[in-house]
Amino acid sequence: MRGNRANQVQRKRNREATDWLLRNRDPAQPVEEKAHFADWLNDPENCRTYRIAEALMGDARSAIQSDPALRNIRTEPRSRAKPVLSAMLLLACAAASFLALDGPMRLRADAMSNADEMPVLALEDGSIVQMNASSAIAVDFDEKRRTIRLLRGQAFFQVASVPSRPFTVEAGDTRVTALGTAFDVRYGALDTGVTVTEHTVLLESSGASSPSMRVSEGEQATYDRASGKTQIQAVDGVAALAWQRGQLAVENAPLSYVIEEIGRHFSGRIILAGSGLANRRVSGTITVSDTTAALSLVRQALGVKMTRVGPLIVIR
Repeated sequence: MRGNRANQVQRKRNREATDWLLRNRDPAQPVEEKAHFADWLNDPENCRTYRIAEALMGDARSAIQSDPALRNIRTEPRSRAKPVLSAMLLLACAAASFLALDGPMRLRADAMSNADEMPVLALEDGSIVQMNASSAIAVDFDEKRRTIRLLRGQAFFQVASVPSRPFTVEAGDTRVTALGTAFDVRYGALDTGVTVTEHTVLLESSGASSPSMRVSEGEQATYDRASGKTQIQAVDGVAALAWQRGQLAVENAPLSYVIEEIGRHFSGRIILAGSGLANRRVSGTITVSDTTAALSLVRQALGVKMTRVGPLIVIR
């Protein structure tokens, strides 16, 4: 794996390349800015990264061209303002497609999973990682430390024992350091959950009221980012890792959490209409990898209505 410093430099370069890619498509870009870009591009590594970003944006353009509503747009300007307006429209469409194609995340992550897969990865130190659907990680290993950044989603870690190189998982402002262990980290929309299935981990959250705590085998810690509070409870490891089988086992869980987990396996987006609906409670075992069956179960259990428009599902 690449060293820690090398990863930090590359990620900075990725962000700069993405920024330049979008700025260079502004028809009113100042001459001074173009000169700065030329200087930046003189670095061979910057140039290579920019070409990769261009390829991703090319995918975005392909997406635009495959959409009849955009492909059939006719731009026959009658004034000087219209070419600029048309270029700005295409830039906005390309940028939106770049985001829709997960371009920024692809530049940050070393490994990503799609909505229909939960890959198992072997790291260079012998550790094993299984990623949940729609998840992403970045790997920073060097001679002194092993760091995984969970950028999105959920992952289970079986850590190889290398006492001289601590193994840490970072999820937002939460750090989980393995003490010879196997554990699961879920980086949710509102909270971060850590479930330990072997030995112990040290949990640290910069925004938490308690700076650090140990979480032992058979325990699950949930850090609520809004309140800064962390709760620890006993948990059934088999139920907690049901996601590895494409299932979700819950007891009196809020609907918002259940929908978030179903949404990992859905290539579109599921929206809950109304804050009251998000707090409705759900119990049982749901096959979240089968979106249709999972949503059907929710509809029957709670009596809610669902409307689908293309890749969007609205629950009300």
